[in-house]
Order: sequence, then structure tokens, then C-alpha cells
Amino acid sequence: MAIEIRPATQFQDVSAIIGPKRPDANVCWCLSYRIPSTQNQKLRGTERGDLVKELVRQDPPPGVLAYDGDDVAGWAAVHPRSDTSFARNRKIPHLDDLDVWSVWCIRVRPGHRGRGISHHLLEGAVAMARDYGALIIEGYPVDNRGSKVDLTMAYVGTRRLFEQAGFVKAADTDSVLNGFPRVLMRLDLRGT
Repeated sequence: MAIEIRPATQFQDVSAIIGPKRPDANVCWCLSYRIPSTQNQKLRGTERGDLVKELVRQDPPPGVLAYDGDDVAGWAAVHPRSDTSFARNRKIPHLDDLDVWSVWCIRVRPGHRGRGISHHLLEGAVAMARDYGALIIEGYPVDNRGSKVDLTMAYVGTRRLFEQAGFVKAADTDSVLNGFPRVLMRLDLRGT
């Protein structure tokens, strides 16, 4: 069956990928880079889910979802960099003031892995950014040089995944995840 990528406008489907098993559990909900850290640290119980419920109703939505038939299979967070903590992050360089979008989380549900869904999600994130007029899209994957990345830390993607989608390395960063350096990868959307 073909994988379909759609904007993340259905809260139940977003929750199935990034939400906790218990609605009141304090988990990321993919908000760590989306909102200021002071706001994120204050959220407790169901407040994170409530905020995500608001975000999926906004235009643009907070990301894209992959569907395998009727089954939601994956998620990618993508949004204008100016609305994320990457606009102020000291470890990730801010290269210019162009209308840059950021993609920072790619997750595939167990049972759907190993089928290239992360590639579809990244392509869908690029398409959404382009549809909203982005000039540049960037990501901050690990440069693991082919070494295995722990699944809990693989959400940022790998340099190779981004390169296969046409991104090029634009800068090193001061960020390290799971022992691997993160690099700033960019794709220029002007003229495409």
C-alpha cells in the first residue's frame, strides 16, 4: 500500500504518534523545540496535549503525518524557524534572516519501521514548507557516519537521510545527541 503524507490536523492521529499512553504523563509531545523552554517546563499533566490540540487547529499545522492506508504510521514536526526555539538556540547556528522553516522531529511507529516512511515524512515536510512559501528548510540531524543511533534519539534524523532528500550541510553545530555531533542541513526551495 502507498504511504500518504497529510498535514497534521487530526489531534487523535498526532496523539497516536507523539502522545503518551496516559494523557496526564509528562512527555515531550514534540514541544521541546516548538515552544520556549520556560513555557514547556511549566506544562503539567494534560496541558501539553491540550496545547497540541490547539496547534493542530492552527494554520500552518505543527507538522505532517504519514498514513499507511487508514493507519497513522509517522510524524514529522515542521514549522517556521521563527516560531521555534531554533530561532534563539545557542548551539544551532542562525545563518541568516531568510524565511527559514525547521524540521526537527521524525518519528515512525513500531510495526511501520524499515519501509522508508521517514523519507516520505521528510519529503512531506519539505512540500508543506514550500506550499507555505518557505525559501529555505533546514534540519539538525546527527552525523552518525553510518553508526547505529539509539531509537529514542533517532527522532532528529541522520545526515544521510537529509542528504538523500537533497539537503546539503550548511554548518557544524555545538549540539551533540547520543554521542553524535548534529549538523545543520539546508535545502534551498527558491526556484523549485
